[in-house]
Amino acid sequence: MAEQGTRGPAEPGKRMAGRTRRAVLFGGIGVLGAAALVGREEIGRAWWLLPGVRKPRKEGELDHAGASWTAASPANWRMADRPDDYRIDRIVVHVTQGSFASSVDAFKNPFHKASAHYIVRQDGHVEQMVRELDVAFHSGNRSMNERSVGIEHEGFVDRPQDFTDALYAASARLAADVCRRYGIPVDRTHFLGHSEVPGADHTDPGPHWDWDRYLGLVRAGLTATAAPAAPAAASPGPG
Repeated sequence: MAEQGTRGPAEPGKRMAGRTRRAVLFGGIGVLGAAALVGREEIGRAWWLLPGVRKPRKEGELDHAGASWTAASPANWRMADRPDDYRIDRIVVHVTQGSFASSVDAFKNPFHKASAHYIVRQDGHVEQMVRELDVAFHSGNRSMNERSVGIEHEGFVDRPQDFTDALYAASARLAADVCRRYGIPVDRTHFLGHSEVPGADHTDPGPHWDWDRYLGLVRAGLTATAAPAAPAAASPGPG
């Protein structure tokens, strides 16, 4: 007989029932905690969607240090406060189907009704035309526009020679910078061609865009930035 004040061995059924109740209890607490976390995130996003709530910004401020600034027409993009109101988790790759200069002019034209955050020229120059904070009208899909950064590349889809080494290298540095800021994985789920956006009627970047080469350069850019600097060699002492 068990000593008074102590418990004897529980019956298997009772032990299992107790364990199951505890699992349900703690599992429920975990679900509630996760729901609370999601709830806080959604409340935070809702706050930034309120009229009049805006982050401080400066005209012409750059998000990518290697770029120059030309403002797209306000008719071709929508003011936002990303990533606080809309999560940024995609990069959409475009090809201009025209010259760099004509693309800049198009994005400045209020009747064009389209823009991108960046245009990369064949010589590697990068022009920013919409802040990453804001929603550029680049993919033809509202939801994709809200969650992505659009990068245009000077050239034509049927001319592989337009995709120069300098263009690939500059775009990869830019994309690596974007991925670093927003934690975007470098893979074909998170990097899309314009033609792959749901509902798109465009064909860019086309069959000559080298995705393996491009993503390899983006990964190399991320690795190079993440690698710690080598310690400086000690200078020899006197004598």
